[in-house]
Amino acid sequence: MTRRYDLVIFDFDGTLADSLTWFRKELPDVVDKHGLPPLSDEKAESLRGLSPKAIMDELQIPAWKLPFIAADVRARAAENVDKIHLFDGITDTLKLLHAQGVDLAVVSSNGEVAVKEVLGEELTALFGQFACGAALFGKAGIFRKVVKKAGSTPARTLCVGDEVRDIEAAKEAGCAAAAVDWGFATRHILAEHQPDHLLNSCNQLITCLQNESLPARA
Repeated sequence: MTRRYDLVIFDFDGTLADSLTWFRKELPDVVDKHGLPPLSDEKAESLRGLSPKAIMDELQIPAWKLPFIAADVRARAAENVDKIHLFDGITDTLKLLHAQGVDLAVVSSNGEVAVKEVLGEELTALFGQFACGAALFGKAGIFRKVVKKAGSTPARTLCVGDEVRDIEAAKEAGCAAAAVDWGFATRHILAEHQPDHLLNSCNQLITCLQNESLPARA
């Protein structure tokens, strides 16, 4: 069967790795440090069903604070890599894609050191590119650079992420978007933004690499 995509660009947090479980414990301190309104567990959970702009409005985060918050979270992640683990099935999926000749890349707002440490040496070696430390809303331009460096085209590239902003960035870059429902955003909010593929398992990710791919609302 002919492969539909030659390059797969992965988000890291919430897509390859379960960072959310760790971050929930860090969140109260992050909120306090950056002068944000107190956040209950219930309110934090409700954010998963909102768009990025709505999340910023709900948390009363001015745009100028985002780079500082992101840098703080990156630093915390680098210090706590032992508490961040890959989702079940990710290791086998990455190995299978690589064995099939698919080029792999990571584009993440997280730091490269943390990403590679969580992946480990064996899986890190499967990736052709790491574009880490990306701005929270600047992925589209990075996608284009990764595609060009890989010698691929947007039409032959699949961007896999767990948030609305990942879908939007993929579309802006002209790439196909695959949204996974095991990360931060809820399946409902992901479906509203119409990714090319909406996935609930690693097996579905493998399937959508083929010509006979799953519809977005499968």
